[in-house]
Amino acid sequence: MEKFNSITAFFPAFNDAATIPSMVISVLLTLQTICDDYEVIVVNDGSKDHTAEMLTELERLYPQVRVVTHPQNRGYGAALRSGFSSARKEWIFYTDGDAQYDPRELVKLVEAVTPETDVVNGYKIARSDPLHRIIIGKVYHHIVRFLFGFQLRDVDCDYRLMRRSIFEKIQLFSTSGTICLEMVKKMQDFGYRFQEVPVHHYHRAHGKSQFFDFSRLYRTASQLISLWGELVVKKNHLDRP
Repeated sequence: MEKFNSITAFFPAFNDAATIPSMVISVLLTLQTICDDYEVIVVNDGSKDHTAEMLTELERLYPQVRVVTHPQNRGYGAALRSGFSSARKEWIFYTDGDAQYDPRELVKLVEAVTPETDVVNGYKIARSDPLHRIIIGKVYHHIVRFLFGFQLRDVDCDYRLMRRSIFEKIQLFSTSGTICLEMVKKMQDFGYRFQEVPVHHYHRAHGKSQFFDFSRLYRTASQLISLWGELVVKKNHLDRP
């Protein structure tokens, strides 16, 4: 634990009033065991439930908590980009605000860090979702792994610990869930060094998955093709100074 000077933990949140308080408190307690210099950011991406009220109270109670608000829903990718750009500490940890991952397992990611590590990527021990989502997820995983040449075993696991300096070199543009593909592909292409750690994935007790809304699948497929063209065919990101 002594190797960490400072950490930002952040959660993108959309209609997560039922889960975000426990997520924030859990990560605050966990960060206390890792280092003395830490902050927690929640990006409220235009929530329509009581998320804003919950976050106002958390911000009042805990000086380490900071809220970034999108007045309108801008999408998962936009929420992640806001979180990355708002982070002030040396390392960034993020996971979703819906409680399908346990923030306390951040300790496992920290323990995996070596001086050569740039990213610690979680991978799901087992997926706790309805059968149709598991099937769609597996098909999606195999397609993107083939198209983008991913070497990670679980690109979709939104449980990551990264050096903040990475985002001084790579620039992200996606506003949807395809941001994970864009981010990992760019990190991989720029030679950042990964570690992988198993983490638990839990049943969604509240809310509804945005990615697995069937009305979004066509848009996701279109975005996937566009992203493949940019990152695999054109490779313009490798030309940036």
